[in-house]
Amino acid sequence: MVNHHPVQIKGITLGVTSAGIRKPGRKDLLVIRLEDDVKVAGVFTTNQFRAAPVILAEKFLKDKNPIKALIVNTGFANAGTGDMGMQNALSVCEALGNLISAPVESVLPFSTGVIMEHIPVDRILAGLPVCLDVQRPDSWGDAASAIMTTDLVEKIASTSAQIGGQQVSITGIAKGSGMIKPNMATMLSFVATDANISQNALNNILKTVTDRTFNCISVDGDTSTNDSFVLMASGKAGNLEITDESSPGYDDFLRAVTSVCEDLAKQIVRDGEGATKFIEILVDQAEDEIEAKKVAFAIAHSPLVKTAFFASDPNLGRIISAIGASGVSGLDVKKVTVKMGDLIVASNAGPAPGYSEQRAREIMSGRDIKLHISLGRGTVSSRIWTCDLSYDYVKINAEYRS
Repeated sequence: MVNHHPVQIKGITLGVTSAGIRKPGRKDLLVIRLEDDVKVAGVFTTNQFRAAPVILAEKFLKDKNPIKALIVNTGFANAGTGDMGMQNALSVCEALGNLISAPVESVLPFSTGVIMEHIPVDRILAGLPVCLDVQRPDSWGDAASAIMTTDLVEKIASTSAQIGGQQVSITGIAKGSGMIKPNMATMLSFVATDANISQNALNNILKTVTDRTFNCISVDGDTSTNDSFVLMASGKAGNLEITDESSPGYDDFLRAVTSVCEDLAKQIVRDGEGATKFIEILVDQAEDEIEAKKVAFAIAHSPLVKTAFFASDPNLGRIISAIGASGVSGLDVKKVTVKMGDLIVASNAGPAPGYSEQRAREIMSGRDIKLHISLGRGTVSSRIWTCDLSYDYVKINAEYRS
């Protein structure tokens, strides 16, 4: 069972400060310290304008450096900043490395905020000693706050699982509200566990969990330049090491990590910029997962569909139009069924028999809405989560840099 009261993870400490990076008086700098032998896996954005910290973090992980710390700033993304942006990111890593007696390659940098503006290196460097002075194992709440941009609420999730008779804990934080369209994961998320697990198994679990959770959300269809999801394992729980998929406890651990990340992913959608409704889209009877997701994301990305949900307007033509434009080849529209909540709204290429617009409007007026599309061509299904598009989304993004 997932809860939102963070559990401490042995081997991991966190320190937060207000460094005045962009807005005075708010938490904006986070350092995560890792004890020796903590294993780290990461997955990063596929956006071609990748931020300098993304490039560095991915390189340091690929080079198999022992990771000793992560540093995260909000306010400025350090993306689209050229050679100077890369040098700034390196300078921050080097400074933190010097403070903790670790090489620059052992520090992973992460940034979020305004794109094409340089990070204030001097303010970040001044804040690093403070983060180290206040580091604690129970600072997950402050850490979640320190990585927010347009987020309205902190996003935290924790759970535990029994692995070989030992209790294993998992705690994670995430940030994300706008520029949310996963193509690995669209956001920043840092998840830690005390499980004893091999590097290869950790890498495999990271990929599986990403595909099942963070790659199943969309707020506005935009993939950020800075997206990063990092999974850390300290090995302090004392369980028999999980080495691969055949290891006892692998499936239980995978389910536990998935539950934390799914909860974080849903929190991101619920906190979508200006969002008033949470929408689950299930597409089944597809030939494969690719086409199921094509249809689901075509609906989730349509501004016409999203604004109709905001207005609680059962304009069904917008939904079937998105399905038809999804790029699924050879779709027999007469076999497609659309169900909203408990109401079948479309079938046989038209309104379903007994369709009630009043009932559809009532369903669309709810805070949580389920949309179920059956394609009538296979046995594969896929589920994603999205939100509506409100007036406030435009206002928030129009005023983003103010």
